[in-house]
Amino acid sequence: MAMIYRGSRLAMAAAKAQQPSRTAKAAAKGTVAAGAAAESTTKVAKHSGLFKPLSISPVMKKFLGVSEVARSEAIKKIWEHIKANNLQNPANKTEILCDEKLKAILGQKENVNMFEIAKLISPHFIKKK
Repeated sequence: MAMIYRGSRLAMAAAKAQQPSRTAKAAAKGTVAAGAAAESTTKVAKHSGLFKPLSISPVMKKFLGVSEVARSEAIKKIWEHIKANNLQNPANKTEILCDEKLKAILGQKENVNMFEIAKLISPHFIKKK
């Protein structure tokens, strides 16, 4: 019985080696595989969601120094400011102690939770129509 199984396995391997692969067939036809590879290099990435640059309020412009910014970049710059000025509460790292610059963009709050930052800066982004 073992000989029959071994023999059929070898025969199947030989038959499979003689067949062209799926990608080779598609490339020969000039369809999916070849076309997808050519299209992926020519497509331009569209920014959307968190990565889409939006106009911002004058207060946020003053803080960031730019007129348009993506939400992700704005949060990144806010965190750079927090780290540079050591504004995290040492006892509770999720609490941010706001200085005057942060108070201006975070609703004049003395301290905020780190998870509130995205919600508090939302009014500063002007949606394009």
